[in-house]
Amino acid sequence: MMVQNTHKGIKQRGINLRKNLGENYNPLYFLSALGSGGLGISFFMYLMFMVKHPGRPMANFEHVYPVLTGDFSFLQITVAIALIGILFFSIKHFQLLFWNISEFKLYKQTAAYAKLKKSNAEVTLMAIPLTLGMTVNAVFILAGVFIPNLWDIVEYLFPFSLLAYGAVGVYALVIFKGYFTRFLIHGDFDYASNSNLSQMLGVFAFSMVAVGFAAPAAMSHTLIVSAIGTVLAVFFGSVAVLLLIVTMVLGFKSMLKQGIDKAGSPSIWMIIPILTLLGITVVRLYSGINHNILHVAEPAAIHLFIPLTVFVSIQVLFGFLGYSVLKKLNYFQDMIHGSEKSPGSFSLICPGVAFFVLGMFFVHWGFVKTGIITQFSATYFAVLLPFIIVQMISVKTILKLNKKLLSASGNPSVSTKAM
Repeated sequence: MMVQNTHKGIKQRGINLRKNLGENYNPLYFLSALGSGGLGISFFMYLMFMVKHPGRPMANFEHVYPVLTGDFSFLQITVAIALIGILFFSIKHFQLLFWNISEFKLYKQTAAYAKLKKSNAEVTLMAIPLTLGMTVNAVFILAGVFIPNLWDIVEYLFPFSLLAYGAVGVYALVIFKGYFTRFLIHGDFDYASNSNLSQMLGVFAFSMVAVGFAAPAAMSHTLIVSAIGTVLAVFFGSVAVLLLIVTMVLGFKSMLKQGIDKAGSPSIWMIIPILTLLGITVVRLYSGINHNILHVAEPAAIHLFIPLTVFVSIQVLFGFLGYSVLKKLNYFQDMIHGSEKSPGSFSLICPGVAFFVLGMFFVHWGFVKTGIITQFSATYFAVLLPFIIVQMISVKTILKLNKKLLSASGNPSVSTKAM
């Protein structure tokens, strides 16, 4: 359905954001904030794997600042660009998060929200805890990189991290319980409108919570904190894997019978960020168990080589498959470069960000730490290049989508059908 947006905008770093969308709002707009937060995290990966941080699980201010203020070098330039990327997209994340929260409050008072709560599209509400999980990640990265000596008190902060992800996890479970219980009791799941993989949004959210809990599980040296993080990461990871199987079967059954729905077609790439989150969860749990239970100072990276290769291989498969489908549907031309609009287009950002992030883990844990590739060699950069290209495409795409879908000065017509 095409609607006219006549609402006044609010200023946001050069873009007048639309406001008071009412019934024209869609929870998938939260993915705009999610994508920006994810891109901020993706720039941190350069610091994480290229800046040495002995004795610490991640690069922080004490490691980054000396490189930034030291002698001119390629690494110094890389660090400067990474810090700019982290700041820029983190600011975007919080601005779009607050905008979405404000618009969602208004949307909840409309008939469109009541209708959504009775349809398959209720799953789009899972974009909210998914984005809030990214917010906790962003806060943690910003604090670690820009606050001096934070790591001296980090053990006192990990319990708060557990509480934050606990709140997000409970919120996700409450939303999931609401719509899934309705499906089971009333049997009103609409297979005809399920010709995509949008139901995997719930899997995405639970995977985000799992990887969040896995952070204190891996980084904390307080055994009880690490143990709680491990158990909860396994719980939400297990929920995600179980639902992944169910939703994949349901989605592919409908798609193979009816063909994929164009508006929801980007969901075919949703498996990519899910695998990234589950893959990082595995890496973090492996590190935490080795550090805190087996008391191994430096876990053997070779044990992660095959699992990471499996995750990246599946991502590549769905990447090629999804690109072929979206290309034949003319999705890129219509939804990104053309006049058609859908908030579901923001879901294109997550796969690009996720492929780059898991690629960094894959290259460094699978090849550098195992001695297969020498860091900063020509081979090293050649292997990283495809992942970096995907990251840059994601940056370009989200800037274009922000202007196209969120700007009050753009073409006012927008499709309310997202998935």
